[in-house]
Amino acid sequence: MTSQQQPPRIGIIIGSTREGRFGEKPAHWIYELARQRTDLSFELIDLRDYPLPFFNEAGAPAWGPVKNEAAQRWAAKLDTLDGLIVVTPEYNHGPSAVLKNAIDWAYKEFIRKPIAFVGYGGVGAARAVEQLRLVAVEMQMAPVRNAVHIGMVEFLGIWQQGKTFDDFPHLAQAANGMLDDLAWWTKALKTAREAA
Repeated sequence: MTSQQQPPRIGIIIGSTREGRFGEKPAHWIYELARQRTDLSFELIDLRDYPLPFFNEAGAPAWGPVKNEAAQRWAAKLDTLDGLIVVTPEYNHGPSAVLKNAIDWAYKEFIRKPIAFVGYGGVGAARAVEQLRLVAVEMQMAPVRNAVHIGMVEFLGIWQQGKTFDDFPHLAQAANGMLDDLAWWTKALKTAREAA
């Protein structure tokens, strides 16, 4: 990489806006772990900064621009990114409504970009992540295989028992595998998008 080239940009989205949310802990953890890399650059993106109403536009973003100002800012932010890591809770066997709603407010800004997941909750948010993978494919994204699943033991240990992510080294191992996958797909898809 020459000094003029910037590494591809990855947004780490905090997928919950609830008061007292746990999501900030894994988001900051994966951010600190990820920014040790030199092949990608990372930024935290908080959905609280994009107060999107429930999707209510006359037409879908796939067919034209949206009118909502927060949604326009959201789409503009997504447009600056080459890939995503979504930090998601699991609510009632699925992702949070605010996260799904945020996805629904954009379209072209997602196309042909990779997406990875850090999930937390009962089964490490595995069910929420699986649903988000299906949504990502519809948005023409490329979900990477590896993910980080913070199960109930780790979740409660960190949230309520004074433990840290360092007490669960298997999470960092999973994260590094996920980040390696994300880096490969980010470079491949960015090259392909630029060639098109």
